[in-house]
Amino acid sequence: MGQLGSSGVRALTDRLGLPRDRGPRIFVVGAHPDDAEIGASGTIARLAEERPDAEVTWLVLAAADPFRATEARASAERLLAGIVRTTIELFDLRDGYLPYLGPAVKDAIADHAAADPDLVFSPRRDDAHQDHRHIGELVPQVFRRATVLEYELPKWDGDLSMANLYVPLTAEGAARKVAHLMAAFPSQVGRSWYTDETFRAILRLRGIECRAPAGLAEAFICRKLVV
Repeated sequence: MGQLGSSGVRALTDRLGLPRDRGPRIFVVGAHPDDAEIGASGTIARLAEERPDAEVTWLVLAAADPFRATEARASAERLLAGIVRTTIELFDLRDGYLPYLGPAVKDAIADHAAADPDLVFSPRRDDAHQDHRHIGELVPQVFRRATVLEYELPKWDGDLSMANLYVPLTAEGAARKVAHLMAAFPSQVGRSWYTDETFRAILRLRGIECRAPAGLAEAFICRKLVV
C-alpha cells in the first residue's frame, strides 16, 4: 500500500510508478528560463521532498540572455536544493526560433537519451507558442520509455484546455510556488501577465477540476502511462 503524504495524498512516487529500489531519474526541459517553474515546480517540489535520492537533469534551451541565464540557474538550484545528484544545462539558442534552428534543438535533448529517465517534464505538444510546442513534439521522439508529463503555460493565445493528470498541492506548497516565481525571475515581474494572481488563479481552477483537498493543483497532459 502506498505511503501517504502530509496532505493525506498518496505519494507521487507510487502514483507515477517511480522505482523505489533506486533513485528515480527525472528529466526537466523548458524553452525559456521560467517555463518549467511556471508549469511544474509545485510537482517537482513534491518529488524533491519525497525522493532526495532522485537524479535530476534540468535543461533550458533559450537562455542566451546572460541575466535570464543567471535567473534560470539560480532558480533550478533552489528548487533542487534537497537533491544530491543534479545537472543543470543552459543553452544559448535563439528565443522564438527553436523550430527553425535545425538539429541543434533535438541534439540538446537527444544527447540525454542514454540517461533513460523514468519521468520527463516538458511543455505540451499542443502549446500555442512555437518554442514550447517544438520541445513537446521532440521529447517523445527521444524518450520512448519514460512517463512524460506535459505542463501548461498561461499566455496571450489562451491555449489552456482540458488536462488528464492532476497533482494536488497544499496551500503552503502553492504559496511557496508563487513566491518562488515572483522572487526568482525579476526580469519578468513587469510583464502584465506575470503576476501572483495569474499563477494562483490557474492553481485554483485546476484544483477545482480535480477536487484537490486544498482546492489547488497543477495540471498536465500524460498521453501514455504504463502501469
